[in-house]
Amino acid sequence: MSDLKGKTLFITGASRGIGLAIALRAARDGANVVIAAKTVDPHPHLPGTVYDAARQVEVAGGRALPLAVDVRFEEQIHEAVDRSVKRFGGIDILVNNASAISLTGTLETPLKRFDLMMGVNVRGSYACAQACIPWLEQAKNPHILILAPPISLKPKWYGPHVAYSISKFGMSMLALGLAEELRDKGVAVNALWPVTLIATSALNVPGLGPSNEARSPQIMADAAHRILTGDNRSVTGNFFLDEQVLGQAGETDFARYAMSADVAPRRDLFVD
Repeated sequence: MSDLKGKTLFITGASRGIGLAIALRAARDGANVVIAAKTVDPHPHLPGTVYDAARQVEVAGGRALPLAVDVRFEEQIHEAVDRSVKRFGGIDILVNNASAISLTGTLETPLKRFDLMMGVNVRGSYACAQACIPWLEQAKNPHILILAPPISLKPKWYGPHVAYSISKFGMSMLALGLAEELRDKGVAVNALWPVTLIATSALNVPGLGPSNEARSPQIMADAAHRILTGDNRSVTGNFFLDEQVLGQAGETDFARYAMSADVAPRRDLFVD
């Protein structure tokens, strides 16, 4: 499959950042995009709302359905899936992008913050997959893409921020398990992670880095597009890195994604 024309993508956290970039890349193909995110009113510190994102998707050439969804709440997910199916006739692709982050040690991470990360990152991704799988099983070339790192048991990735790490690697384990569970049903499941920092609102979190040491979210959108247009029977069960995906497709100029021509992008978390 060379493009996503006519495909319906259900993307969590798609009002900004990587989720929005993936939405816009699909929209350029003429895809239907469900913008499933929390922000419906302008936020004082974060850019964009689901309605802003929907307008951008339609300008880019896609059809959009903006929906207020907090993935911690099962009823909101199921209502969004039902509305998506009524609007577009089904769901072909689920992108689990929504994520919460706190790079704090155990004593500095209140249980409320722990619960948020586990609720959004692990439980939310699981709940969205559970709600979408019945429709994905009916789709042609169905995919689930989870924004999670390659699984690792190296202590250095856990020690500085135990709670966040186990929540993100929980998403990785979800990708691994779903890929095997759904293999015979023909639903491809893969994980994708950036080699470098990506210029999103997450960089406001202490411990990451300034945006001029990052790459544009477009690199993740381009890599996601390559994965989601791949054959569901053969492209499944992988922990992809953005550079790996694009490099295999012949891309050699990663400098074009850099936010600054004068500063080398910094390595992301969980990437050796």
